[in-house]
Amino acid sequence: MIASLLKIGLPAILSFLVGVALTPSLTRWMYRYKMWKQTNRHEDNEHDFSESYKAIHDAKTETSTPRVGGIIIWGSVGIVTLIFFTLSRVFPNEVLIELDYISRSQTFVPFAAFLFGAMFGLVEDILESHSERFKGFIHGFSRRSLIATTLGVALIFAAWFFIKLDYRSIVVPFLGELYIGWVFVPYFVVVVLGTFSSRVIDGMDGLSGGVLAIIFAAFGLIAIAQQQFDIAAFCFVIAGGLLAFLWFNVPPARFYMGETGMYALTLTLPIIAFLLHKSLWILIIGFPLVATSFSSFSQIIAKRYFGKKLYPISPLHHYFESIGWSREKVVMRYWIFTMMISVVGVVIALVS
Repeated sequence: MIASLLKIGLPAILSFLVGVALTPSLTRWMYRYKMWKQTNRHEDNEHDFSESYKAIHDAKTETSTPRVGGIIIWGSVGIVTLIFFTLSRVFPNEVLIELDYISRSQTFVPFAAFLFGAMFGLVEDILESHSERFKGFIHGFSRRSLIATTLGVALIFAAWFFIKLDYRSIVVPFLGELYIGWVFVPYFVVVVLGTFSSRVIDGMDGLSGGVLAIIFAAFGLIAIAQQQFDIAAFCFVIAGGLLAFLWFNVPPARFYMGETGMYALTLTLPIIAFLLHKSLWILIIGFPLVATSFSSFSQIIAKRYFGKKLYPISPLHHYFESIGWSREKVVMRYWIFTMMISVVGVVIALVS
């Protein structure tokens, strides 16, 4: 048990320290190459013209703060993973082999998804930051292209789970295992697309970093309870990288996470949940992501098909801001709620 806790705790701490050490150099690079949005666009394409949005946002800050802070997260995770992977093979003693958490059965697939999301998101951020060079990508990839790419990736991973890993059922809280057969494939795709849509939460200093760190830590605790220690270690390494990012993202933020961070994290999270047989727990532990994503989605549907808004402004965190909550209050309350709902999710996982 002590060895397992060391396997989880040491890489997580190292991930935080590596992230903090990387940040000064990366920050200089971000500002030197002006890695921020050239225009101020929001996901529902309304805010450039919305008085509600203009009243609570500083356009200068929105378009002069780097958007690729996610590099710190996947950079620290990647470096720490490479360190333990390499050491366990160069010096194959019992301790170092135990500390290597990349395994074919538990973490190879989510780590591959993490790296793909990071690289694809980085391309998106670069296109958007240097739109003067890439005239056809003023706002990066189109929403249709992003959805199509995510759909394709989700289908590939769904096929892997269905054919290679023989997944045919899901676990329902308090009811146990439910066999769904081939429906598992479209179900997997819907979960991935839904989680991907929650990236709109990256819009306020400290919000996405804190919420996601708590969520990954909660799934890490579930993995410990299920003795899936490689997944647990991977979850906490990501949480460590997120805390390093958060160290510099609290108000006033030096940078935002950007697609390179959000795409990597929202693609990895559902895969981890499926490997733990806890896909429905995204609705519980990840409820802040779900609620924020739903507020944006429902706003778009209401405007497109009914010609009116459901809320003065969306996503949900900006709505709270518009009714008078300070940004700090919104972020702190999101963190508190995420902690509470994560405890509930972990307890349900333990008793159901």
